[in-house]
Amino acid sequence: MISAFFELVTDKVASAILAMVVASLLPWAVSIVAKVSGGFRIRNNAHPREFFQNATGVAARANAAQQNSYETLPVFLAAVLVAMLFFVPQSIINVLAWLYVMIRIGFCVAYITNLAMFRSILWVLSMACCLMLFYLAIRVSV
Repeated sequence: MISAFFELVTDKVASAILAMVVASLLPWAVSIVAKVSGGFRIRNNAHPREFFQNATGVAARANAAQQNSYETLPVFLAAVLVAMLFFVPQSIINVLAWLYVMIRIGFCVAYITNLAMFRSILWVLSMACCLMLFYLAIRVSV
């Protein structure tokens, strides 16, 4: 399965850009899960944050996954851009970028299904992808 993943990731810059787009859309996708599972209606759109303050269960966890996705997204985007700026090999950037995306999808699923320990492990792994991109940029720049 891992080798199949590496075969799907190309060595083109477009692959990293696509990973950044998918990561940017992930919070939106999770927000749909939060809204649908919480019974969100058009009338709730006037004050959606109020609506989610009273949410429980799947809706509350999906909303929290959305918030966490927004919180970690800038770190990921910066890590990819810095790695590209300092000419880290594109194939490495692409693998780490897509690995981040896949881990974050797993993180959201674990959050929504209330697998707290697994979720925390996935969070650490997703941040490790970002830190590795920064580290490689530092190593290449020296």
